[in-house]
Amino acid sequence: MAPPPDQALVMARDAEQTVGRPNRLAVLLSMAMFVLVVDTSLMNVSISAVVRDLDTTASRVQSAIALEALVSAAFILIGGKVGDLIGRKRAYVLGLLGYAVGAVAMTVSQSLAPIVVCWALIGGIGASLLLPAMQSLIHGNFEGKAQTKVYAMVGAAAAIAAAVGPLIGGFITTFLSWRVGFALEAVIIAVVLSGIGLIRNVEYTGPRHIDLVGAVLSVVGMGGVVLGILVWQEGGDRVLALIGLGVLALAGLAYWLVRRKRADRPALLDPALFGSHLFRAGITGQLLQQITLGGVMIALPIYLQMVLEYNALEAGLSLAPLSLTMFGVALLAGRRAGKRRPAVIIRTGFLLLSLGTAALIPLVPRAGFGWQLLIPLAVAGAGLGLLVSQLNNYTLSPIEEERVSEAAAVNSAGGSFGLSFGLAFAGAIMLATLSLSFTTLADRSTVLDPGEKQEVAHALEHNAEVMTNEHLDTLLASKPPEVHDEIIRINTEARPIALQAALIIPLLAALLGLLNSFRMTRLPDPRPTSDDSNLLG
Repeated sequence: MAPPPDQALVMARDAEQTVGRPNRLAVLLSMAMFVLVVDTSLMNVSISAVVRDLDTTASRVQSAIALEALVSAAFILIGGKVGDLIGRKRAYVLGLLGYAVGAVAMTVSQSLAPIVVCWALIGGIGASLLLPAMQSLIHGNFEGKAQTKVYAMVGAAAAIAAAVGPLIGGFITTFLSWRVGFALEAVIIAVVLSGIGLIRNVEYTGPRHIDLVGAVLSVVGMGGVVLGILVWQEGGDRVLALIGLGVLALAGLAYWLVRRKRADRPALLDPALFGSHLFRAGITGQLLQQITLGGVMIALPIYLQMVLEYNALEAGLSLAPLSLTMFGVALLAGRRAGKRRPAVIIRTGFLLLSLGTAALIPLVPRAGFGWQLLIPLAVAGAGLGLLVSQLNNYTLSPIEEERVSEAAAVNSAGGSFGLSFGLAFAGAIMLATLSLSFTTLADRSTVLDPGEKQEVAHALEHNAEVMTNEHLDTLLASKPPEVHDEIIRINTEARPIALQAALIIPLLAALLGLLNSFRMTRLPDPRPTSDDSNLLG
């Protein structure tokens, strides 16, 4: 029986929007993913400019970067459920608007507080809504080869953003302003929203119950651990209480999910997902890869901008071997993996990542310019490229089609949590080591008198901070020349030690990933699947 005229008209309009103009929709979705990925790269290479313009400290900017990743991780499981309840298209729009609020705040803010609220908190929540909704909308708006093509385009947009983000951000920050980069983000989001009529909403047909207890435990768990580390970094109190609360909440979440499953009641996520050895090994690898990436991407920009005193463009160019090699190897490995076992490729990736990160540690105090880091960065980038090409598909391959969206949300949450943990923990170790090294070197000084040594210790107790010698030179303008020169010398010696200590965190994560990859090689290979549900990881 033919549909009524009005219904036929609606069906024809939907067909025109999603089939007649698929290329434009695919481009707009790719633009949204590009903004999502390039956002943090822009912030990383602009640290020194943000510190200078907002009259703040590098550690506070780093804390904002870690907080944004943390909020995204903490709310992404809830974000997927919210999208189910309010509609995936509406969640997608709200996610884009959250990112737009953050971008506008970065463009106009004159202090760090609005950036923490609008960029880190609201933008992080926006990302938690955007990622799950985007995956569901692509799955529901395209079919067959068109669907595979769109997932590939969106995945390629993410890879390109990761590769060229430091270069674009460095160029814009150096020759214009870091604010211009975020203003352009807002413009891109406006363009993406202008095409929202092309998207057909994908209705959710599953249970509509909300697991409030599971949602709260997931937020408190992931939030407590990383927030505790950030509070430690800033010299706050109750650090162990916050971290302990987070660990207890994560343990409580595991118990709660199992209990809900046994009672056959709706839960935040199905704990049976973790029954697959492949899924558990893949999630562990994803977590450790992102901890490594987070640690490297906070330590190196600070080293380049605060120690070598590079501007944003020079820092971006220095990081290019890492990002460009990662992009190139990921493309090459994705096309030419052939019959090689995914676990073996992953093991090789973690081996290269470990070797590259380990080589950076002795080079940090000796490198006089960024391109001396080219070889270890290229080796680490090659390792990351191999991991990017395999880990998502490896993790999601054992999951049934109807549960892949939930599994992808867990995968994304694990990756985002790892990134925020790596950013926060490496930054905290860096500042703790800086404080210890500075105090030790000051105590050994034969130039500083006991009162000046006490003054240094007191200042570091309240605010350990990586700063350029130029900035320190301004702060010490009123000091006698011999005291001025001695503190500059101590700062010059202490900063590389602190940055070396920070790089130990990503190195340990990479080595643990290598150990986990040996476990992967003892498991059967994942069954071949299409890539259409894995590129958004």
